Amino acid sequence: MSVTLHGYWRSLATFRVRAALNLKGIAFTEKIVDLSTGEQFSPEFHALNPQHVLPLLEHDALRLTQSLAIVEYLDESFPGQSLLPKDAAGRARVRALSQITAADVHPLIVPRVRNYLGSEFSIEEEGRMKWARHWLEVGTEAIEARLAGDGQSGQFAHGDQLTMADLALVSHVVGARLFKVALDRAPTLEAIANRCLAMPAIASAHPLRQPGAPAA
Repeated sequence: MSVTLHGYWRSLATFRVRAALNLKGIAFTEKIVDLSTGEQFSPEFHALNPQHVLPLLEHDALRLTQSLAIVEYLDESFPGQSLLPKDAAGRARVRALSQITAADVHPLIVPRVRNYLGSEFSIEEEGRMKWARHWLEVGTEAIEARLAGDGQSGQFAHGDQLTMADLALVSHVVGARLFKVALDRAPTLEAIANRCLAMPAIASAHPLRQPGAPAA
C-alpha cells in the first residue's frame, strides 16, 4: 500500500486531510506543491490534477481530490477511528457543518480568488484582506449558531466523538487566526478547535508545523 499526499503548508484543505491521515494511523508521504511559485500549474501537476488545486491524494493507482471527499474515502477504506456517525441524520449534520467552511467560506479566501480581485479589479492588499476577513467572520457566525443552537454538540462538533466536522472546523479556526479574525463571539467553536489542537495527530498536521512554513 502506498499513500502520497500532495500538499503545501499554507493549504487549509490539505491540513484537513493530513489530520485525518494521522488520526487513522495511515503512513503517508507528503509531496510539496509550492503554491507561492505556481507549481500547481506545472505540466507534471496538471497531469495529476487539471484543476490545479490541493490536496491530491494518491492511494496506489487511485487519485483523489477535494478534502472532504478524501476524508470520507479514508474513513471508509481504512480501519481505526471513525470520522462519520453511524446514523444518517448524524452524517448529514456532520457533512453540513463541514461544508459551511469547506464549501461556503474557504473557496472565497484562497489566494487565486484574492489574486483575481487584485489583477482584475485593482483591489489593493488591504481590500483583499478585508474581503477574506469578512467571509471568515460570516462563516464563524454561522458555525457558532449551529454548534450552540441545536443541542447536538458536546466535547466536539457532533457529540463527544471527534468527526470530520471537527477537522473542517479546526481548519476554519486556524485560517481565522492566520487572517487575524477575532473569535470572541464564537466560544463554542473556539473551545472545540482548541480541544482538537491539543490532540497530537491534529497538532502535528497544523499548517505552521509543516516544511516551508514561516517561523511565526
